[in-house]
Amino acid sequence: MDEKSIMPELEQVFRKVFNNESLIISRDMSANDVDSWNSLNHMILVSEVEKAFSIKLKLKDLNKMHNVGDMVDIILSKL
Repeated sequence: MDEKSIMPELEQVFRKVFNNESLIISRDMSANDVDSWNSLNHMILVSEVEKAFSIKLKLKDLNKMHNVGDMVDIILSKL
């Protein structure tokens, strides 16, 4: 699996978590770019990402996530 195949699947996760079917993600998108991206939704997002990609994220992984690009890189490292 590569970034090109991860992004569409990850976008579906974002759309589900933030209840926005028109949401388009990009590598530089961060919590500041999505109105409903608060701490609770962030934890829901992490859980849904873990389910979607069958991975487990550790606290050190979460601390490295500053934007979607970081998330993609971490997902790639876990696959």
